[in-house]
Amino acid sequence: MREYAIYDVFTAERYRGNPLAVVFEADGLSDDEMQVIACEFNLSETIFLFAPRHVSQSASARIFTPGGELPFAGHPTVGASIALAERQHGAEATIDMVSVLGENIGPVRCAVKLRQDEAGFAEFDLPKLSRRCNEVIPREKLAEVLGITADEIGFENHVPTMWSAGVPFALVPLRNLGVAEKIDFDPRNWLSFAPLVDGLPVWAYVYTRGGVRHDVHFHTRMFTAEVIVEDPATGSAAAAFSGAVQYFDAPGEGSHTFVIEQGVEMGRPSYIRLNLETGSNGEISAARIGGQAVCVARGTLL
Repeated sequence: MREYAIYDVFTAERYRGNPLAVVFEADGLSDDEMQVIACEFNLSETIFLFAPRHVSQSASARIFTPGGELPFAGHPTVGASIALAERQHGAEATIDMVSVLGENIGPVRCAVKLRQDEAGFAEFDLPKLSRRCNEVIPREKLAEVLGITADEIGFENHVPTMWSAGVPFALVPLRNLGVAEKIDFDPRNWLSFAPLVDGLPVWAYVYTRGGVRHDVHFHTRMFTAEVIVEDPATGSAAAAFSGAVQYFDAPGEGSHTFVIEQGVEMGRPSYIRLNLETGSNGEISAARIGGQAVCVARGTLL
């Protein structure tokens, strides 16, 4: 028997944010067994935690969607870091700590903050900085698959681009919040032309400036052609998006923090904190993704 927990991630409220299954002490499970368990939970992602491979790690980790394994993902990293800290110190602990998850992409360093009567918070350093991909999807194709018109794509100097910080995304700027709200994504159409990057499928991440909540910098949605068609919060997409923010907005030398809103249309509002450190050359020297997570359920796999 193996213990598991369900956490809602990138939120301080239960039944909001992005749900995540965390399976503890997963040593001994085969790839097929982990895939079956991920399908049984049927959440966008399930993270399996193993004994650490190195003394510097808190745990080794593997991440599965109902459709396959990912090398890296943001909401499992945040959720698992908080879950491990609460399991070790108790949900009512007050503590600041650092944990390192050994994911397929490499070691991911997470700073975790637990406070009594508050949802836990975790922030991780991007294991890979965002890079721009060469693949281009025509604006007309993007408009068709999103159920909007081509002239509703783009704002200011932002145009569609493709970026990856370990997982690739087609980043599609939209004219305003109203366009984002009316999207009708066609997953079959998307599969007919979307490319693979580094052997991974590219998913659609749409964004516009501002948000429903007054303190938000960007409003986003993320779509796939898997079992879970729309994701309430996507840390790996926010990681890729960091490159586009730097490229188009050029925020300048120093530290910059952006709040990204996602999942509003699904009734699961999520808030992702993106921090960029930019050098005098205008390039990103470091980036971090952070957010809160709250436990919804605990149980045992038989």
